[in-house]
Amino acid sequence: MNKAILILKREYITRVRKKSFIILTLLIPILFGGIFGFSTWLALQDSSEEQNIAVYDETGSFADRLRGTETIHFENINAGKFGELHGNLANQEEFSSVLHIPADILASNKIQILSNNQVALSTQGFIRQQLERLIENDKRAVIYKEAGVADLEDKLNATRTSISLSTIKLNEDGTAEKVSTEINTIIGFVGGFIIYMMIFMYGSMVMRGVIEEKTNRISEVLVSSVKPMELMFGKIVGIGLVGLTQFAIWVVFGGIIMAGVKSFFMPSNPADIQAMTQGMAQTSTMAMPTDAAAGEISQIISSLNIPLIIISFLFFFIFGYLMYASLMGAVGSAVSNDEDAQQMVSVVAIPLILAIMMITPVGQDPNGPLAFWTSIFPLLSPVCMMVRIPAGIPLWEILLSACILITTTIACIWIAGKIYRTGVLMYGKKASFKEIFKWLKR
Repeated sequence: MNKAILILKREYITRVRKKSFIILTLLIPILFGGIFGFSTWLALQDSSEEQNIAVYDETGSFADRLRGTETIHFENINAGKFGELHGNLANQEEFSSVLHIPADILASNKIQILSNNQVALSTQGFIRQQLERLIENDKRAVIYKEAGVADLEDKLNATRTSISLSTIKLNEDGTAEKVSTEINTIIGFVGGFIIYMMIFMYGSMVMRGVIEEKTNRISEVLVSSVKPMELMFGKIVGIGLVGLTQFAIWVVFGGIIMAGVKSFFMPSNPADIQAMTQGMAQTSTMAMPTDAAAGEISQIISSLNIPLIIISFLFFFIFGYLMYASLMGAVGSAVSNDEDAQQMVSVVAIPLILAIMMITPVGQDPNGPLAFWTSIFPLLSPVCMMVRIPAGIPLWEILLSACILITTTIACIWIAGKIYRTGVLMYGKKASFKEIFKWLKR
């Protein structure tokens, strides 16, 4: 075991000191922080830029009824001014664009916006929604007038109903707590996808490391002084610790960058924040959350069993990684080059790819039979169980899945050790599945 620890230290220290590890570890949170900051900056630019839009309305029915916002202003112009702007829009600073409402809009349902630059999608949507609503109201008024029911519009408006749906979970002890399927699903998706990515990335690293040592004949020297099982154990655990180290740095460093971006771009004055939010809500087709909704979201997040989610994430990542990394290490010992490895590793990777495909159906119904069996089956459970845990499934299901995963991981390590012991010393050809099966009987 002492030799296995030495191998572990060597794998860990060697890989942590590599320039590629340092660059990748620092670059990813900076990249995501930069994307977050740039998108925030763009949103602020779009919400604070003043837009003076000239409106030439050939019908004379809509221009005066268009309502602007704090950043979007409409001004009605005549045909002469429209002709002047149409030919010389670039050489004036009074209007940023011109909205042309043709006389046949009720028949064609078409309008035009003239501008020297690309008009923001939020501005286009804001104008289009207003005109659609005005045209619909005018058409209804005509129908009501022809039908002799002038006050029908008011009566119909009075019947409009908006329903707010809240989900309350009743616990076994009789207590009730507010939950959100959307938030639980997002947390589960993110956790499952991270586990999938890290298992695939660092499991492949184990396979490539075994192939490299086998190709360079380093494994012959190591096997002469270290048992194959100890060598494989040290390599797998060492690379796994590299993954945990990198993930921990990403979490800490990414949190610092996100906090810095938020404090740099977001205004500190509460009044400015409220004004910016209102402006973005008016110019966007998406609904902005209110203070009450934000408080409700905070309440839902605080009701989650965060310690269980974190512990489960670490457990299913560690044992899922050990299981798949041992199998990928066995594949690396049974081949002599990357081309052969890509063919054989597909057998190992198929369950992992199937697990990521199961994320959506499992997340949609975390208590259904499909979700239960995929989270119990050990080759799928590291990803699928992580999707279910935020939904508050029974503890016995988590423990059952964990026990089966531990047992399967031990079996996979034993199988991989048998294959590694023979395959790491075989050169010149790719082992067939028949030969690998013979190795397991030895």
